[in-house]
Amino acid sequence: MANEAHPCPCDIGHKMEYGGMGREVQVEHIKAYVTRSPVDAGKAVIVIQDIFGWEMPNTRYMADMISGNGYTEVDAVLRYLKQQCHAQKIGVVGFCWGGIAVHHVMMKYPEFRAGVSVYGIVKDSDDVHSLKNPTLFIFAENDAVIPLDQVSSLTQKLKEHCKVEYQIKTFSGQTHGFVHRKREDCSPEDKPYIDEARRNLLEWLSKYV
Repeated sequence: MANEAHPCPCDIGHKMEYGGMGREVQVEHIKAYVTRSPVDAGKAVIVIQDIFGWEMPNTRYMADMISGNGYTEVDAVLRYLKQQCHAQKIGVVGFCWGGIAVHHVMMKYPEFRAGVSVYGIVKDSDDVHSLKNPTLFIFAENDAVIPLDQVSSLTQKLKEHCKVEYQIKTFSGQTHGFVHRKREDCSPEDKPYIDEARRNLLEWLSKYV
């Protein structure tokens, strides 16, 4: 997909200088980053990373941000969250590649109370509307990977067939990766959109998880 003329859209943005507030853990065969809320709310959110992986500072920043609002995040299995973190209510958030994964798990696993898919490519299939629980989709207007006709197609299919709550938001003038990879201080004109998208993400989780 990427070449010199058209670099990978995931390269858009800036790597944060951020150490993280959580810790690295080994969950069976999976390495993960877990960060805990100061309050034991009995809730957890799995954060599925983009192509750059779970060690990316930007992903850990997003995990810590969600944790500060009363959740535990770890890219791992439901069993670990239930047994080790004592989570009773679980949500899932994913970015880019992880956004595709969120859409998939929200169609397959009713254990997830809510999901947030952030610029995940929309698959051209007949069952994209088959969500088990409330799901928020966040897109960027100028995303080089996700054309707006994909978003329109998803909107139409959900409107016609979806049986649960959902919301689709497309942010004007934004590009792929704007929510979690672009530093606010490097692009002040985008800060309102970044803040709004992050606020929407947190409000959705707060409402349903």
